[in-house]
Amino acid sequence: MRLVHRHDGTERVLASRVETADSLLAKARGLMFRRSLADDRALVFRFDAPATRSLHMAFVPFPIDALWLVEGEVTRKRRLRAWADLAWGTADAIVELPAGAADGVREGDVVELRE
Repeated sequence: MRLVHRHDGTERVLASRVETADSLLAKARGLMFRRSLADDRALVFRFDAPATRSLHMAFVPFPIDALWLVEGEVTRKRRLRAWADLAWGTADAIVELPAGAADGVREGDVVELRE
């Protein structure tokens, strides 16, 4: 599965290897206790409906880029610092990427999973 960013008629792959956190345990763990997130990877959290969703960086020793999506449209983008950052946004999906991977992504752009 790939994660693709669309903006102004152009597309680019943000991650060529995507892991989904679908279970309650996987969502609770997220990236905690990992040493890194490879440049070509992403972790996607999917939910049934849009709502205010939070991300924390407890026990995550590296910075990430986070995208909050509603039906594939970016509603918020934020770079989160290692260990102690916290952020909220409205989403039915959240994407976690290595810091810098979401450079060029803006609110209103489309980000989608593709086989």
